[in-house]
Amino acid sequence: MSSYYSGKRQLQEDIAGYLFISPWIIGFFAFSLIPIFMSLYFSFTNYDILGSPIFSGLANFKRMMTDARFWNSLQVTFTYAFISVPARLIFAFFIAALFKRASRMIRFYQASYYLPSLVGGSIAVAVIWRRMFTADGVVNTFLQAIGINSTVSWIGSADTALGVIMILAVWQFGSSMLIFLAGLRQIPKTYYEAASIDGAGWLTQFFRITLPQMTPIIFFNLIMQLINGFTVFSQAFIISGGRGDPQDSTMVYALYLYLRAFAYNEMGYGSALAWVLVLIIAVFTGLIFKTSDRWVYYES
Repeated sequence: MSSYYSGKRQLQEDIAGYLFISPWIIGFFAFSLIPIFMSLYFSFTNYDILGSPIFSGLANFKRMMTDARFWNSLQVTFTYAFISVPARLIFAFFIAALFKRASRMIRFYQASYYLPSLVGGSIAVAVIWRRMFTADGVVNTFLQAIGINSTVSWIGSADTALGVIMILAVWQFGSSMLIFLAGLRQIPKTYYEAASIDGAGWLTQFFRITLPQMTPIIFFNLIMQLINGFTVFSQAFIISGGRGDPQDSTMVYALYLYLRAFAYNEMGYGSALAWVLVLIIAVFTGLIFKTSDRWVYYES
């Protein structure tokens, strides 16, 4: 009899638990899992949103092979990711190393440097950033004040427009900096004391102690920032005017995907582009994981 009541009570607790998590479960299925499978189906169809999807097999993927703008968006995205991500991580690591030593103002400095990561992805900041790099913007005004006669529109030139977006990405280094700082503070001071006794200088200590101990943190930040680099959208959308201007020099992959799916109503082709992006991210993430045993150090 006791086992009956205990089993009934356990069932009631299970039901209560599922009721509490049901909003998340419903949201996950409605806004994540079901749309994922729908986009996979749409990627094999000719679908313009207004009509019914018509199955077309691999036609969308074959179309990419001859789509010049697709290849250009890949080139722009790779350029953006492979330059901005290392630059952001190096800068974040450098600032974290400066903050390693405690001081009275350290909390204020940490909050100040982290603030761009909180607001940097917002539409308002992207609009301000776009205005700063116009021909009569703050950047040219500053250059002219120090004697450099610059009147170029940084966002209006195909040679510099992508660089403006990269600078904005590097400016948002706060989250990586805090993770690096937490890792640096976990390195035992005894390692450095022993190295100093043996006569090791700061450069030797950095490459023999700090860098190996920080490789798991570098590995984590690299994965997260690389994914963010491949999926950049809002900054490029605002700064380029939503068209990848000038001359598609800022046409990152996610922006091209958006234009195809929602501006040109080619949802089938847009879904195919989305799954190619998933595959690209998976390949690069897999390569980093595959090579991690050669450069990531774990004490265990």
